[in-house]
Amino acid sequence: MSLHQRLRAATASAHQGLEDALDWRARVATRDGYRDLLARFHGFHAAYEPAIGDALADAAFWGPRRRLAALEADLAHLGMLEPDIAALPQPSGVTFADAAAAMGALYVLEGSTLGGQVIGRHIGALYGFADAGLVYYRAHGRQTGLMWNAFRARLDRLSSDAEAEAALASGTATFDALKVWLCAPDPSASHRVG
Repeated sequence: MSLHQRLRAATASAHQGLEDALDWRARVATRDGYRDLLARFHGFHAAYEPAIGDALADAAFWGPRRRLAALEADLAHLGMLEPDIAALPQPSGVTFADAAAAMGALYVLEGSTLGGQVIGRHIGALYGFADAGLVYYRAHGRQTGLMWNAFRARLDRLSSDAEAEAALASGTATFDALKVWLCAPDPSASHRVG
């Protein structure tokens, strides 16, 4: 079994727990609810993206996968001002022990680009958005499948048991942290992963 298959199996329960708790259709049923959900995602990405980038230390691979700017564009489209976006809360203390742990977290963020295509179509139809307001959910656009396949190929190159265990633990912890951050009334919490 490949590492990405092992990750899918190992994180299935945490992934389902996030989906059940999030109830994204209800959250995006109003423009304010959609904006608030994007604001929560912004906080999560603002903390996790630098930590992942530091641990991977590979700008060519990581750079195109960053989505914080997409969230900022969507929030601005929904009327949030730049100082307010910059002041949004985010988890503190996010770190990864190594690149394998960062890849486990990135499994969660990159995997969300696949489901995001479905969510983006729903939101686009609901509010008449074509591109503006949906940059985050459009993710890599037509390249989403190719980007996912390239990510999986790199993930599957992690060969040692220690790397696999770090990725598995980090993937599960990231799903759990995302659930807390998106669904808790006060997401201000510290998350140390891997």
